[in-house]
Amino acid sequence: MAALELHKPEIDEEEDESSVEEVRLTVSNEDDPSLPVWTFRMWFLGLLSCVLLSFLNTFFGYRTQPLMITMISVQVVTLPLGKIMARILPETKYRIGSWEFSFNPGPFNVKEHVLISMFANAGAGFGSGTAYAVGIVDIIMAFYKRKISFLASWILVITTQILGYGWAGIMRKLVVDPAQMWWPTSVLQVSLFRALHEKDKARMSRGKFFVIAFVCSFAWYIFPAYLFLTLSSISWVCWAFPKSITAQQIGSGMSGLGVGSFALDWSVIASYLGSPLVTPFFAIVNVLVGYVLIMYMVIPVSYWGMNVYEAHKFPIFSSDLFDSQGQLYNISTIVNDKFELDEVMYQREGRVYLSTFFAITYGIGFAAIVSTLTHVALFNGKGIWQQVRASATAKVDIHTRLMKKYKDIPSWWFYSMLAVSLALSLVLCTVMKDEIQMPWWGLLLASFMALIFTVPVSIITATTNQTPGLNIITEYLMGVLLPGRPIANVVFKTYGYISMSQAISFLNDFKLGHYMKIPPRSMFLVQFIGTIIAGTVNISVAWYLLTSVENICQKELLPPNSPWTCPSDRVFFDASVIWGLVGPKRIFGRLGNYPALNWFFLGGLVGPVLVWLLQKAFPTRTWISQINLPVLLGATAAMPPATSVNFNCWIIVGVVFNYFVFKNYKKWWQRYNYVLSAALDAGLAFMGVLLYFSLTMNGISIGHWWGAEGENCPLASCPTAPGVHVEGCPRMATESGQIIIVCNHCDRDIPAPNIDLHRVHCARLEKCKICGDMVPKKHADEHFLTAHAPCIFSMADDQRIVTCEFCEFPLPAVDVAEHQEVCGNRVSNTRAGGGGGNGRRRRDGNGVSNRRLFFTVAVTGIAVLMGSLFFQRKPLRGER
Repeated sequence: MAALELHKPEIDEEEDESSVEEVRLTVSNEDDPSLPVWTFRMWFLGLLSCVLLSFLNTFFGYRTQPLMITMISVQVVTLPLGKIMARILPETKYRIGSWEFSFNPGPFNVKEHVLISMFANAGAGFGSGTAYAVGIVDIIMAFYKRKISFLASWILVITTQILGYGWAGIMRKLVVDPAQMWWPTSVLQVSLFRALHEKDKARMSRGKFFVIAFVCSFAWYIFPAYLFLTLSSISWVCWAFPKSITAQQIGSGMSGLGVGSFALDWSVIASYLGSPLVTPFFAIVNVLVGYVLIMYMVIPVSYWGMNVYEAHKFPIFSSDLFDSQGQLYNISTIVNDKFELDEVMYQREGRVYLSTFFAITYGIGFAAIVSTLTHVALFNGKGIWQQVRASATAKVDIHTRLMKKYKDIPSWWFYSMLAVSLALSLVLCTVMKDEIQMPWWGLLLASFMALIFTVPVSIITATTNQTPGLNIITEYLMGVLLPGRPIANVVFKTYGYISMSQAISFLNDFKLGHYMKIPPRSMFLVQFIGTIIAGTVNISVAWYLLTSVENICQKELLPPNSPWTCPSDRVFFDASVIWGLVGPKRIFGRLGNYPALNWFFLGGLVGPVLVWLLQKAFPTRTWISQINLPVLLGATAAMPPATSVNFNCWIIVGVVFNYFVFKNYKKWWQRYNYVLSAALDAGLAFMGVLLYFSLTMNGISIGHWWGAEGENCPLASCPTAPGVHVEGCPRMATESGQIIIVCNHCDRDIPAPNIDLHRVHCARLEKCKICGDMVPKKHADEHFLTAHAPCIFSMADDQRIVTCEFCEFPLPAVDVAEHQEVCGNRVSNTRAGGGGGNGRRRRDGNGVSNRRLFFTVAVTGIAVLMGSLFFQRKPLRGER
């Protein structure tokens, strides 16, 4: 082959440089138009990547720790595959008429690689894992237990994905061509492509490093995924305090604040927030600050300090919906045959309650939405307006001029796609209206909102790398306009907000192609074909799982430690109930329990104004300008379904790699950081699929042992309010003014003043494996012989089991007199000490034991002394 010549136009030097420094330092100003892009290698690897990623992301999306494999994995994996194909494929040229092609037109090049990655990005849902509309099908079939046809499901998924192309086509010239719209994430991808395609002379090549890391990730994942499930959330506080609800609420990484919890499982680290290895350090710091403020300041004060919204009746961390008694709300009873709210049954069941954490996160979400708009208007408004004007009047930069070498995409392609997707959507909303509930005017209103919001949000994303989450606006609006129809609400949100989000993803890919000098028509066709294939695979895999996995997404009906808990779909379902079925008027309005949360809208409006005024008043204080309320408030937007252990691990790993490693080992970071992230993703993805098809599908279990019981924090989800009893939790009910506590050993209801004495005696008992009775350990054999073993004699009558009058402790009748004398003396001593009571309690009226007080003081003193000697810091409090 002739040597490739680089095309570099003859223009002024200053016009050769981009106006954005990050672009000047990263993106090449040169192009080779002769590089082949429409190759067999591109099609084969691209389609394969699209199918694999769409399958894997959908498959893992239903698991307790969902895994999202992004296109970075494909970028790394397909590089050696492309080079191998370039070596082994024949170079023979074939002619069909005037058209000539070859399976191997030359060396594997970066433009082929970019198009393969775009295929993969479509398979990864453009960063979201799966098509958003799949969640609608999930909640209809798995949660509401209703039916929807596969055809309606497919149309819903495809149209909501493709509709975004129309908005992208309308905005492309405004937010892709101008140099001011530089799309930071695209620049990051450019840096990765250039790194992968540079000549590698190091001893440890990127390919070799990837293979080693991949094998390690593949081999390790069998432990947290199958053999040792506790590795997915190591919550040592729960182990130290196995009987304390408060301690487990503080220490649980899955159902609590996660103090001290961590995981040795990459799927936990990267499942909800993406890989921390590819997240900039400044973004990690913003998430860290917001997470600490909300999780470790707002929530503890709201729960323990103020009991906000009757917090003690519900778990401290839960996305479930509850009734006034702290029990799970029976949603099925308030849905009528028309799939609408049954108001009579709703009045009977009562209002819907949220855990305090869930309620506060909604309020913070309200504030984050408004603060985004206010912040952008104050801090970026002038610059955005100048950029909008410049996009129409300013001279184009070097990259736009280089792209003029290629045929542009005709506008009618976008308009035709927009018209077809709208037509199919109208068919869905009219012919199949009973399956999705949304009327035709809802589709038009949602499309109008998407068109309006795509302009400002795409500009914000292109210049600040921040995409405001406006989904709550669509939910709130449809909930007011059409209350009582849950599916109509989520369908409206999908067409209104998600189509806009898809448009932004398409525009981001267009900008990547713009920087890498990919022919625009090739980009369009790859994105379009990839979206159709990915959407079809998404709904097909979802349909298979929904119809083959028994009780999928029903956590209370699944076997213990089943991975098919669908945490994201649970949150999606709860949102459909809150905004659609019950409606915002009955949740956040005057008919609900949470109208005060609407004040968060005002807080989001005023907050950035205060920061802006502070910046103006103290211009020399540069740290003030770094306060970004939308980022701080949006830090916990993924919670729930994300939990504290996800954030803890994500932050720690992100800080280690993107601060310490980046600062001290920058060359290593530049060469291997992204490769390591891709290898970790790929290794556990392949092992996860292997485990499912080889073991899970065949019902092969590791058995019951301590390490297979999850994080072992069973009390973290328990309420702490008297009068509320949840199965599996200590009961704090009131009976005649007396608090009753369930003994964790024998499951008996014991008056709170007697619980310590009871536990002392109960520790000497064991449960009969045949009848379940609690019998003294030293008499277990006699009990078996008397009650269960075939024998011709019986034990003496004085061996029968009776209950102590004072502590309700079961013991042989022969020992009861001596035992009750001891218990009676203790009660008498308590009474003589000034305590009141009915003569049967061993404590004073407030339930305080001098012995327990002395014991508590002694243990606390020892703990403080040990902490000061060994840790030199204040120890954590365990039980209250």
